[in-house]
Amino acid sequence: MAKEIESPCISECKLKAEVCTGCGRTRDEIKHWKGMKRREKMEVVGLASRRLKLIKKNK
Repeated sequence: MAKEIESPCISECKLKAEVCTGCGRTRDEIKHWKGMKRREKMEVVGLASRRLKLIKKNK
């Protein structure tokens, strides 16, 4: 069985333009996380990581 993908949540939730500045996920991604398949979660983790880099770059 494939290993579960852990949520990127770091419990520093603050939404700015529908994106959490703590984990980089969108409001919808956070809302649907538990129902996502492994592949979807892996994709979201990658997207969230890229968003966080942009957030930190633009500060």
